[in-house]
Amino acid sequence: MKIILASKSGVRKKILIENKISCEVIPSNIDEDMFKESLLNEGASPELISKNLAELKANKISKQNQDRLVLGADSVIDLNKELLSKPKSRQEALEILQKLNGQKHQLISSVCISKNGSMIWHYTDASTLTMKQLNLDEIKAYLSKIKDKELYAYGVYQIEADGRSLFSKIEGDENSIMGLPVVKIKEYLYKLK
Repeated sequence: MKIILASKSGVRKKILIENKISCEVIPSNIDEDMFKESLLNEGASPELISKNLAELKANKISKQNQDRLVLGADSVIDLNKELLSKPKSRQEALEILQKLNGQKHQLISSVCISKNGSMIWHYTDASTLTMKQLNLDEIKAYLSKIKDKELYAYGVYQIEADGRSLFSKIEGDENSIMGLPVVKIKEYLYKLK
C-alpha cells in the first residue's frame, strides 16, 4: 500500500521507509504559524493544535489526490503551557534552547490520515523530555553543529542526531519524538488491508 506523505521531513520519510511503508512525498506548504496563532487565540490545547495542523496538511493534499491515503503530521513543544515553534533564525533557536534549558517539557506529535479531502483516522502522542542544565557555551556549541536547513525544518533538537546529548531523560516513543508514531500508523494501515 502506497501512501502520500504531506510533509517534506526527511526523517518522517525515513521512518516510513524503514517500516516498509512506501510513500510519495507531496509537501502541504501551509502557513503553520498563522494557523497556530489563530488556534492559540481561541484557547486551543497543544494537543488540539498539533492534531488540527496534521489534519489540515493531510486534507489539503488529499483533496488534490482523490482515492489516495494521505498522511499529515505535526509536532509541537509544550513548555509549561507555552507553545514553542520551529525557530526562524539562529538567535531564536538559541532563545528556545535557553527556555528549555534544565526544564521538563512535552513534545506532542499528531498524525492524521485523510482520503478524498476528509480525515479518516488520527492519533496524538505525548512524550516528556528533560533537558540537561547547560551553560551558554555548551548551547552555542550544540547549535553550531546543526545546519540551517535542518534547524529550520525540524526545530532545535533532533534526537536521531546530536540532539540526544541535550537530554538527561527521554520518556516516550522515539519515533513519535522524531515526528511519526509509526507503530500506530502501521496498526491502522494493517486494518485496511
